[in-house]
Amino acid sequence: MAGVVMAGHVVVIGAGVYGAAVSAALRRRGARATVVDSGAPGDGTSGVTFSWLNSCGKEPRAYHDLNVAGMVAHRELAEKLSGDWYHEGGNLEWAAKETDRVRLRDKVRRVLGYGYEARWLVRAEALRLEPDLDPTALPDDEIAFFPREGWLEPVRMIGFLLAGAEVVRNDAVVGIDVGGERVRGVRLASGRRLAADAVVNCAGPRAAEVAALAGLTLPMRNTQGRLVYTSPVAVAVSRVIHAPRVHVRPDGAGRLLLHGHDEAAADSVFAAACELYPGIRAGAVESVRVGERPVPGDGRPVLGRVAALPGFHFAVSHSAATLCVHAGDLVAAEVMGADVADALAPFRFERFR
Repeated sequence: MAGVVMAGHVVVIGAGVYGAAVSAALRRRGARATVVDSGAPGDGTSGVTFSWLNSCGKEPRAYHDLNVAGMVAHRELAEKLSGDWYHEGGNLEWAAKETDRVRLRDKVRRVLGYGYEARWLVRAEALRLEPDLDPTALPDDEIAFFPREGWLEPVRMIGFLLAGAEVVRNDAVVGIDVGGERVRGVRLASGRRLAADAVVNCAGPRAAEVAALAGLTLPMRNTQGRLVYTSPVAVAVSRVIHAPRVHVRPDGAGRLLLHGHDEAAADSVFAAACELYPGIRAGAVESVRVGERPVPGDGRPVLGRVAALPGFHFAVSHSAATLCVHAGDLVAAEVMGADVADALAPFRFERFR
Protein backbone atom coordinates (compact mmCIF):
# COMPACT_ATOMS: atom_id res chain seq x y z
CA MET A 1 0.00 0.00 0.00
CA ALA A 2 1.43 3.35 -1.03
CA GLY A 3 1.96 5.88 1.73
CA VAL A 4 2.10 3.37 4.60
CA VAL A 5 4.75 3.11 7.31
CA MET A 6 5.09 -0.08 9.29
CA ALA A 7 6.60 1.58 12.38
CA GLY A 8 8.60 4.63 13.36
CA HIS A 9 7.84 8.23 14.16
CA VAL A 10 4.52 9.89 13.35
CA VAL A 11 3.77 13.60 13.84
CA VAL A 12 0.12 14.32 14.67
CA ILE A 13 -0.86 17.93 13.98
CA GLY A 14 -3.54 19.11 16.39
CA ALA A 15 -4.20 18.20 20.03
CA GLY A 16 -7.99 18.11 19.92
CA VAL A 17 -10.17 15.01 20.12
CA TYR A 18 -8.90 13.64 16.80
CA GLY A 19 -5.23 14.29 17.55
CA ALA A 20 -5.53 12.70 20.98
CA ALA A 21 -7.38 9.65 19.65
CA VAL A 22 -5.01 9.12 16.69
CA SER A 23 -1.99 9.53 18.96
CA ALA A 24 -3.30 7.00 21.48
CA ALA A 25 -4.08 4.49 18.73
CA LEU A 26 -0.62 4.92 17.18
CA ARG A 27 1.15 4.42 20.50
CA ARG A 28 -0.99 1.37 21.20
CA ARG A 29 0.35 -0.06 17.92
CA GLY A 30 3.96 0.57 18.86
CA ALA A 31 4.67 3.82 17.02
CA ARG A 32 6.32 6.88 18.48
CA ALA A 33 3.80 9.70 18.12
CA THR A 34 4.51 13.39 18.67
CA VAL A 35 1.44 15.63 18.95
CA VAL A 36 2.05 19.23 17.89
CA ASP A 37 -0.35 22.10 18.55
CA SER A 38 -0.21 25.86 18.12
CA GLY A 39 -1.83 26.16 21.55
CA ALA A 40 -2.63 23.76 24.38
CA PRO A 41 -4.45 20.42 24.13
CA GLY A 42 -8.21 20.91 23.93
CA ASP A 43 -8.17 24.69 23.73
CA GLY A 44 -9.49 24.85 20.16
CA THR A 45 -12.76 23.55 18.75
CA SER A 46 -12.72 20.53 21.06
CA GLY A 47 -13.07 22.84 24.05
CA VAL A 48 -16.04 24.71 22.57
CA THR A 49 -18.46 22.05 21.36
CA PHE A 50 -21.88 20.71 22.31
CA SER A 51 -20.25 17.26 21.92
CA TRP A 52 -23.49 15.37 21.29
CA LEU A 53 -22.73 11.70 20.55
CA ASN A 54 -25.14 10.51 17.90
CA SER A 55 -25.86 9.26 14.41
CA CYS A 56 -29.29 10.78 14.21
CA GLY A 57 -30.23 11.74 10.67
CA LYS A 58 -26.69 11.59 9.29
CA GLU A 59 -26.58 10.68 5.62
CA PRO A 60 -25.58 8.88 3.45
CA ARG A 61 -25.71 5.41 4.98
CA ALA A 62 -21.92 5.03 5.10
CA TYR A 63 -21.70 8.20 7.18
CA HIS A 64 -24.49 7.00 9.47
CA ASP A 65 -22.74 3.67 10.00
CA LEU A 66 -19.41 5.38 10.73
CA ASN A 67 -21.09 7.46 13.45
CA VAL A 68 -22.79 4.41 14.95
CA ALA A 69 -19.40 2.73 15.13
CA GLY A 70 -18.08 5.89 16.76
CA MET A 71 -20.74 5.71 19.46
CA VAL A 72 -19.86 2.07 20.17
CA ALA A 73 -16.15 2.92 20.32
CA HIS A 74 -16.78 5.63 22.92
CA ARG A 75 -18.81 3.23 25.04
CA GLU A 76 -16.08 0.58 24.88
CA LEU A 77 -13.27 3.03 25.60
CA ALA A 78 -15.08 4.47 28.61
CA GLU A 79 -15.68 0.97 29.98
CA LYS A 80 -12.04 -0.01 29.41
CA LEU A 81 -10.58 3.10 31.06
CA SER A 82 -13.44 3.73 33.54
CA GLY A 83 -13.79 7.06 31.81
CA ASP A 84 -16.03 9.55 33.57
CA TRP A 85 -16.00 11.85 30.51
CA TYR A 86 -18.63 9.71 28.73
CA HIS A 87 -22.35 10.12 29.47
CA GLU A 88 -24.98 7.98 27.78
CA GLY A 89 -28.47 9.01 28.80
CA GLY A 90 -30.23 9.41 25.48
CA ASN A 91 -31.64 12.38 23.60
CA LEU A 92 -35.16 13.82 23.62
CA GLU A 93 -36.30 15.79 20.59
CA TRP A 94 -39.56 17.39 19.52
CA ALA A 95 -40.73 20.05 17.08
CA ALA A 96 -43.21 22.92 17.14
CA LYS A 97 -43.89 23.74 13.50
CA GLU A 98 -45.63 21.23 11.26
CA THR A 99 -42.81 21.34 8.70
CA ASP A 100 -40.32 20.49 11.47
CA ARG A 101 -42.59 17.71 12.76
CA VAL A 102 -42.65 16.19 9.29
CA ARG A 103 -38.84 16.29 9.18
CA LEU A 104 -38.62 14.67 12.61
CA ARG A 105 -41.03 11.90 11.57
CA ASP A 106 -38.97 11.29 8.44
CA LYS A 107 -35.76 11.16 10.47
CA VAL A 108 -37.18 8.66 12.97
CA ARG A 109 -38.56 6.49 10.18
CA ARG A 110 -35.21 6.53 8.37
CA VAL A 111 -33.02 5.67 11.38
CA LEU A 112 -35.42 2.90 12.44
CA GLY A 113 -34.94 1.47 8.97
CA TYR A 114 -31.19 1.42 9.64
CA GLY A 115 -31.71 -0.48 12.90
CA TYR A 116 -30.95 2.58 15.06
CA GLU A 117 -32.72 2.72 18.43
CA ALA A 118 -35.54 5.26 18.53
CA ARG A 119 -39.07 5.41 19.85
CA TRP A 120 -41.93 7.87 20.26
CA LEU A 121 -42.99 9.10 23.69
CA VAL A 122 -46.04 10.92 24.99
CA ARG A 123 -45.71 13.81 27.46
CA ALA A 124 -46.06 11.69 30.60
CA GLU A 125 -43.31 9.32 29.45
CA ALA A 126 -40.95 12.20 28.72
CA LEU A 127 -41.63 13.70 32.16
CA ARG A 128 -40.68 10.42 33.82
CA LEU A 129 -37.28 10.78 32.15
CA GLU A 130 -36.95 14.54 32.76
CA PRO A 131 -39.23 15.43 35.71
CA ASP A 132 -38.00 19.03 35.95
CA LEU A 133 -39.26 19.89 32.47
CA ASP A 134 -42.22 22.27 32.40
CA PRO A 135 -45.12 20.06 31.17
CA THR A 136 -46.56 22.99 29.21
CA ALA A 137 -43.32 23.16 27.17
CA LEU A 138 -43.92 19.65 25.84
CA PRO A 139 -46.33 18.52 23.13
CA ASP A 140 -48.91 15.86 23.93
CA ASP A 141 -47.05 13.26 21.88
CA GLU A 142 -44.50 12.81 19.06
CA ILE A 143 -41.52 13.29 21.37
CA ALA A 144 -38.68 11.30 19.85
CA PHE A 145 -36.34 9.45 22.21
CA PHE A 146 -32.99 8.08 21.06
CA PRO A 147 -31.80 6.05 24.08
CA ARG A 148 -28.20 5.23 23.07
CA GLU A 149 -27.14 8.79 22.39
CA GLY A 150 -25.26 10.90 24.90
CA TRP A 151 -22.63 13.57 25.40
CA LEU A 152 -18.95 13.87 25.99
CA GLU A 153 -16.61 15.95 28.13
CA PRO A 154 -14.00 16.24 25.37
CA VAL A 155 -11.21 18.01 27.25
CA ARG A 156 -11.28 15.40 30.02
CA MET A 157 -11.07 12.64 27.42
CA ILE A 158 -8.18 14.40 25.67
CA GLY A 159 -6.30 14.51 28.98
CA PHE A 160 -6.68 10.76 29.46
CA LEU A 161 -5.74 9.90 25.87
CA LEU A 162 -2.64 12.12 25.93
CA ALA A 163 -1.42 10.89 29.33
CA GLY A 164 2.26 10.05 28.90
CA ALA A 165 2.30 11.22 25.28
CA GLU A 166 4.94 13.40 23.68
CA VAL A 167 3.19 16.75 23.17
CA VAL A 168 4.66 19.95 21.72
CA ARG A 169 2.55 22.91 22.88
CA ASN A 170 2.36 26.50 21.61
CA ASP A 171 4.42 25.82 18.50
CA ALA A 172 2.52 25.86 15.21
CA VAL A 173 3.47 23.78 12.19
CA VAL A 174 4.63 26.23 9.50
CA GLY A 175 6.03 23.78 6.94
CA ILE A 176 5.79 20.20 5.69
CA ASP A 177 9.04 18.69 4.43
CA VAL A 178 8.66 16.50 1.36
CA GLY A 179 11.48 14.57 -0.27
CA GLY A 180 11.60 11.66 -2.65
CA GLU A 181 7.87 12.19 -3.28
CA ARG A 182 6.88 11.46 0.31
CA VAL A 183 6.54 13.29 3.63
CA ARG A 184 9.76 13.59 5.61
CA GLY A 185 8.83 15.80 8.54
CA VAL A 186 7.48 19.14 9.73
CA ARG A 187 8.90 22.57 10.56
CA LEU A 188 7.65 24.53 13.55
CA ALA A 189 7.28 28.26 14.22
CA SER A 190 10.07 28.01 16.80
CA GLY A 191 12.49 26.92 14.06
CA ARG A 192 12.51 23.34 15.28
CA ARG A 193 12.26 20.52 12.73
CA LEU A 194 10.72 17.13 13.48
CA ALA A 195 11.66 14.28 11.16
CA ALA A 196 8.78 11.88 10.62
CA ASP A 197 7.81 8.75 8.70
CA ALA A 198 4.23 10.04 8.50
CA VAL A 199 2.16 13.11 9.34
CA VAL A 200 -1.53 13.08 10.33
CA ASN A 201 -3.48 16.30 9.78
CA CYS A 202 -5.88 16.61 12.74
CA ALA A 203 -5.88 20.41 12.63
CA GLY A 204 -9.67 20.87 12.63
CA PRO A 205 -10.60 24.35 11.37
CA ARG A 206 -6.98 24.88 10.25
CA ALA A 207 -6.85 21.61 8.30
CA ALA A 208 -6.92 23.37 4.92
CA GLU A 209 -3.98 25.56 5.92
CA VAL A 210 -1.94 22.54 7.01
CA ALA A 211 -2.86 20.70 3.80
CA ALA A 212 -1.69 23.69 1.77
CA LEU A 213 1.74 23.41 3.40
CA ALA A 214 1.98 20.01 1.72
CA GLY A 215 0.73 21.35 -1.62
CA LEU A 216 -2.77 19.94 -1.19
CA THR A 217 -6.09 21.76 -1.60
CA LEU A 218 -8.72 20.75 0.95
CA PRO A 219 -12.10 22.49 0.49
CA MET A 220 -13.52 23.61 3.84
CA ARG A 221 -16.64 25.59 4.76
CA ASN A 222 -16.14 26.16 8.47
CA THR A 223 -18.92 27.63 10.56
CA GLN A 224 -19.07 29.30 13.96
CA GLY A 225 -21.04 28.04 16.94
CA ARG A 226 -21.98 29.93 20.11
CA LEU A 227 -22.43 28.06 23.38
CA VAL A 228 -23.90 29.45 26.59
CA TYR A 229 -22.74 28.06 29.95
CA THR A 230 -24.89 28.56 33.04
CA SER A 231 -23.87 28.91 36.65
CA PRO A 232 -24.59 25.84 38.83
CA VAL A 233 -28.33 25.25 39.19
CA ALA A 234 -30.23 22.63 41.19
CA VAL A 235 -32.10 21.30 38.17
CA ALA A 236 -32.30 17.65 37.17
CA VAL A 237 -31.18 17.51 33.53
CA SER A 238 -30.00 13.98 32.79
CA ARG A 239 -29.70 13.81 29.02
CA VAL A 240 -29.44 15.78 25.79
CA ILE A 241 -32.56 17.85 25.07
CA HIS A 242 -33.38 19.19 21.61
CA ALA A 243 -36.32 21.54 22.04
CA PRO A 244 -37.52 23.86 19.26
CA ARG A 245 -35.79 27.01 20.56
CA VAL A 246 -32.86 25.70 22.62
CA HIS A 247 -30.68 22.63 23.07
CA VAL A 248 -29.64 21.70 26.62
CA ARG A 249 -27.33 19.20 28.23
CA PRO A 250 -25.56 18.84 31.59
CA ASP A 251 -22.00 20.12 31.80
CA GLY A 252 -20.83 18.91 35.18
CA ALA A 253 -20.84 20.44 38.68
CA GLY A 254 -24.47 21.55 38.26
CA ARG A 255 -23.78 23.69 35.21
CA LEU A 256 -25.76 23.39 32.00
CA LEU A 257 -24.62 23.91 28.43
CA LEU A 258 -27.08 25.67 26.12
CA HIS A 259 -27.11 26.05 22.37
CA GLY A 260 -29.63 28.05 20.37
CA HIS A 261 -29.56 29.48 16.89
CA ASP A 262 -26.01 30.68 16.40
CA GLU A 263 -27.11 34.26 15.81
CA ALA A 264 -29.27 34.28 18.98
CA ALA A 265 -28.12 36.44 21.90
CA ALA A 266 -27.07 34.64 25.07
CA ASP A 267 -29.92 36.20 27.05
CA SER A 268 -32.55 34.86 24.65
CA VAL A 269 -30.97 31.38 24.70
CA PHE A 270 -30.97 31.45 28.50
CA ALA A 271 -34.60 32.65 28.56
CA ALA A 272 -35.63 29.78 26.27
CA ALA A 273 -33.93 27.31 28.61
CA CYS A 274 -35.77 28.84 31.58
CA GLU A 275 -39.10 28.29 29.83
CA LEU A 276 -38.13 24.67 29.36
CA TYR A 277 -36.74 24.10 32.88
CA PRO A 278 -38.13 26.81 35.23
CA GLY A 279 -35.53 25.96 37.88
CA ILE A 280 -32.81 27.43 35.66
CA ARG A 281 -34.11 30.91 36.57
CA ALA A 282 -32.23 30.59 39.86
CA GLY A 283 -28.98 30.69 37.88
CA ALA A 284 -27.38 33.00 35.37
CA VAL A 285 -25.26 33.03 32.24
CA GLU A 286 -21.75 32.32 33.46
CA SER A 287 -19.92 32.47 30.14
CA VAL A 288 -20.43 32.52 26.40
CA ARG A 289 -17.92 30.87 24.08
CA VAL A 290 -17.70 30.88 20.32
CA GLY A 291 -15.93 28.07 18.50
CA GLU A 292 -15.10 27.42 14.88
CA ARG A 293 -16.51 24.17 13.54
CA PRO A 294 -14.43 22.35 10.92
CA VAL A 295 -16.66 21.32 8.01
CA PRO A 296 -15.14 19.74 4.88
CA GLY A 297 -16.53 21.04 1.60
CA ASP A 298 -19.16 18.33 1.13
CA GLY A 299 -19.94 17.98 4.84
CA ARG A 300 -18.47 14.46 5.13
CA PRO A 301 -15.28 13.45 6.96
CA VAL A 302 -11.88 13.42 5.29
CA LEU A 303 -10.01 10.38 6.59
CA GLY A 304 -6.91 8.36 5.76
CA ARG A 305 -3.93 8.47 3.42
CA VAL A 306 -3.38 10.74 0.44
CA ALA A 307 -2.53 8.61 -2.59
CA ALA A 308 -0.42 11.30 -4.28
CA LEU A 309 1.65 12.09 -1.17
CA PRO A 310 2.78 8.99 0.73
CA GLY A 311 3.08 9.57 4.45
CA PHE A 312 0.39 12.29 4.63
CA HIS A 313 -2.94 11.41 6.27
CA PHE A 314 -6.15 13.22 7.25
CA ALA A 315 -8.48 12.98 10.25
CA VAL A 316 -10.85 15.92 9.82
CA SER A 317 -14.63 16.13 10.20
CA HIS A 318 -17.55 18.08 11.59
CA SER A 319 -18.76 15.21 13.81
CA ALA A 320 -15.39 14.88 15.54
CA ALA A 321 -16.82 14.30 19.03
CA THR A 322 -18.75 11.24 17.85
CA LEU A 323 -16.23 9.94 15.33
CA CYS A 324 -12.82 10.58 16.90
CA VAL A 325 -12.20 7.30 18.75
CA HIS A 326 -13.32 4.97 15.96
CA ALA A 327 -12.20 7.00 12.93
CA GLY A 328 -8.96 7.92 14.68
CA ASP A 329 -8.25 4.23 15.23
CA LEU A 330 -8.90 3.47 11.54
CA VAL A 331 -6.53 6.26 10.45
CA ALA A 332 -3.83 5.10 12.87
CA ALA A 333 -4.24 1.51 11.67
CA GLU A 334 -3.72 2.59 8.08
CA VAL A 335 -0.65 4.64 9.00
CA MET A 336 0.81 1.49 10.56
CA GLY A 337 0.15 -0.72 7.55
CA ALA A 338 -3.29 -2.24 8.16
CA ASP A 339 -5.71 -2.56 5.25
CA VAL A 340 -8.76 -0.49 6.14
CA ALA A 341 -9.55 0.51 2.57
CA ASP A 342 -13.18 -0.61 2.68
CA ALA A 343 -13.94 1.31 5.86
CA LEU A 344 -12.34 4.56 4.66
CA ALA A 345 -13.22 4.42 0.95
CA PRO A 346 -16.20 6.85 1.15
CA PHE A 347 -14.14 9.42 3.05
CA ARG A 348 -10.92 9.74 1.03
CA PHE A 349 -9.37 13.09 0.18
CA GLU A 350 -9.31 12.09 -3.51
CA ARG A 351 -13.05 12.67 -3.92
CA PHE A 352 -12.31 16.41 -4.10
CA ARG A 353 -9.94 16.08 -7.06
